[in-house]
Amino acid sequence: MNAQTIQIAPVHKTLTVKASQKHAFEVFADCVDAWWPRAHHLGATPPAKIIIEPRLGGRWYAKHEGGEETTNGHVLVWEPPSRVVFSWEISPQWKESPGVGSEVEIRFIAEGSNTTRVELMHHKFEVMGEEGGKSMRAGVEGGWTGILELFKKEAES
Repeated sequence: MNAQTIQIAPVHKTLTVKASQKHAFEVFADCVDAWWPRAHHLGATPPAKIIIEPRLGGRWYAKHEGGEETTNGHVLVWEPPSRVVFSWEISPQWKESPGVGSEVEIRFIAEGSNTTRVELMHHKFEVMGEEGGKSMRAGVEGGWTGILELFKKEAES
């Protein structure tokens, strides 16, 4: 089977954050270093700093305690404060996979002046092939739940 005929269901996550749309977006994109779990990294050493460059084509990357840098992906869509889309350039073996990966789309939907619904969709697992795509999907299904709770805690503090 090739990538055109494989279909792997996207991962969908939704949560409500007690914060304005603008603040929720900024905490997600500009303050990722404050809430992203240090245990989730690609480098040989823990990350010292996690960065999302705030522009189309910008990198989502980590500078590690050992001095190396690893790239999680790149910004494919940058529409503050409502939407951001990243490539997820991580292989099913949890290694850097430049140029090949799934995608993560996050929408920030204002439901009031101080309430934002955050919708995450992680999709396009098919590019990793059937076995790899299913493995990655299984890995991120539960992972995003905990990661988004950390984001919510930071956004509401």
